[in-house]
Amino acid sequence: MALATTEAETFAHMTARLTDVYGQRRTPEQIDTAVTAALDHFSDTRLRAFVPVLAERRARATLDAPVA
Repeated sequence: MALATTEAETFAHMTARLTDVYGQRRTPEQIDTAVTAALDHFSDTRLRAFVPVLAERRARATLDAPVA
């Protein structure tokens, strides 16, 4: 259970960091969607140690892309 709490806290911090960086250019919904999609991409990953780093990179790439 401690691992889940740690992961949840890590992802909350990631969302806060991305909001600080992209908050002027993206809506909170866009940021949440990017984070959720990135986390969903790695949901079946068995080795969880690198998921926060990889998910944040994926979310940043999504948020850096031009808005259609």
